Amino acid sequence: MPSTQAQTTPKTRLPKILPDGKIHAIGRRKESVARVFLKPSGEGKVVVNGLPAEQYFAADGFIKDRITQVILKPFIVTGTMNRYDVIANCRGGGFTGQMEAIRLGIARALLAVNPDYRPILRKEGLLTRDPRMVERKKYGYHKARRGQQFSKR
Repeated sequence: MPSTQAQTTPKTRLPKILPDGKIHAIGRRKESVARVFLKPSGEGKVVVNGLPAEQYFAADGFIKDRITQVILKPFIVTGTMNRYDVIANCRGGGFTGQMEAIRLGIARALLAVNPDYRPILRKEGLLTRDPRMVERKKYGYHKARRGQQFSKR
């Protein structure tokens, strides 16, 4: 009879550490999916889809402070700022969803570096995948909940 110990132990899925030393993790938010690669012994550069983050997100008028607040928050919280280079490939969604997907990917990748970061990242809410999605449009409605206008006369 198999032991019940193996069944009750929760599976911990740590990010992959690739042969070249990079750490790979995936982050998602809304319709955005970000594949994040952390490169150890970096200078803190963030490259998104082949462009620096400031240049990639500048198309929508995002400022550097917002990039620092959103994307780099896992590094700030764990005190690992400017130790890793981030290479991210994003698909789908808008800029906000992509930024938050990158943030989740970075937070997950940092767990492979040091599992002791888990309580710190968990307390800041950086390991929780935000489940909120756009509600689908229903037939007979203009939008998801906006019905037809009622005219009394």
